[in-house]
Amino acid sequence: MEPLFKTYQLKNGIRLIHRPNQSEVAHFGLIVHSGTRDELPEEHGLAHFMEHMFFKGTLKRSAYQIISRLEDVGGEINAYTTKEETALYATFLKQDYRRAIELIQDIFLHSKFPEKEREKEAEVILNEIQSYDDSPSELIFDRAEEMLFPHHSIGRNILGSEESLKRFRNGSLGKFQVENYATEEIVLASVGSIPFEQIKHAAEKYFSEIPQKVRLRQRFQPGVAQAKKIIEKRNTFQKHCMLVGEAYSLPDQKRLQLYLLNNILGGPGMNSRLNLALRERRGYSYSAESHYAPYTDTGVMMIYFSCDSDRFSKSLQVTREEIKKLRTKLLTDKRLIHARKQLVGQLAISSENNEHLMLTMGKSYLVFNRVDGLDTIRKKLDDITALHLRETANEILHPENLNMLIFE
Repeated sequence: MEPLFKTYQLKNGIRLIHRPNQSEVAHFGLIVHSGTRDELPEEHGLAHFMEHMFFKGTLKRSAYQIISRLEDVGGEINAYTTKEETALYATFLKQDYRRAIELIQDIFLHSKFPEKEREKEAEVILNEIQSYDDSPSELIFDRAEEMLFPHHSIGRNILGSEESLKRFRNGSLGKFQVENYATEEIVLASVGSIPFEQIKHAAEKYFSEIPQKVRLRQRFQPGVAQAKKIIEKRNTFQKHCMLVGEAYSLPDQKRLQLYLLNNILGGPGMNSRLNLALRERRGYSYSAESHYAPYTDTGVMMIYFSCDSDRFSKSLQVTREEIKKLRTKLLTDKRLIHARKQLVGQLAISSENNEHLMLTMGKSYLVFNRVDGLDTIRKKLDDITALHLRETANEILHPENLNMLIFE
């Protein structure tokens, strides 16, 4: 039986992963294992700033030519930055795959980071920062991580600040790239109806000449702040509340248990316990959810709701009661079976989005050097018991481990 994913490694350490399909539309991305957490204190926001500056001109292309290269044939190019990754990726008709791969190579290797574009792009990002400040339901997630990791770069927001944006110069971008972009921490990911030998040939042609390079900066595991309560006055119409604590890292064997537990507590389904308890049954809150974000050496668990001030105490009490139930009561066999099926269904549906599939499989290959198929994940979920989930709830959701952040 032909493998679902095909892989290859260049001599310089760059890895390639490809998933064939039958679509006329293909996707290609370059993911490098470097993000906000790799910044020095004076570089706050530099990884994200670099993502923007990648599109401002190369040695042979202007900013307009970069944008037009794929858009002229109906394609798209984009990028993102997280705490631990930076990605350049494109969507295009399959016959244009060489055009897309060459463009991403040109941006990644030959960007000039023109000084004349720096101030203009800094203003764009400043507007992005201000839009976050105007959205407490988004800002509170950033502030919660700052609260949890107060003295570490992984706790800082991705965008930077007005002060840090003024410090960036061309040399800052080049220095960050040299010290963090290791070839052994770069993955090329592809999904499309393109023969793998052609993808391999393109990868060799455009990326094999990059000299092998190791990471110069080392990562250090962040320390975690003791559980505390912080109230910030923001003159909002509603109160916003976040409970946040440290969680399992990406390599932790209990990570899937927490994914399942999070899905039950406050995942995207309307039948999550928080949504049912706060919105459907009582009408206290429009938004009640939980999120689990694992990193390479730590993780974050967040539980969020917003409500009117006069319903805040009751909403917090209900939230704590739902957490306590997970810590003290075992799920029934029927409920556990439903929870497993729901998570598998969500994963299957998300994998139908081929752009999302390309990025998630690329990240998995980057971190684990493998990609688990849906059948493998289903088997792992079947091994998770109600006792496992209760133990996980007590480890991660114990009141002594949760900080509280309130916007009012």
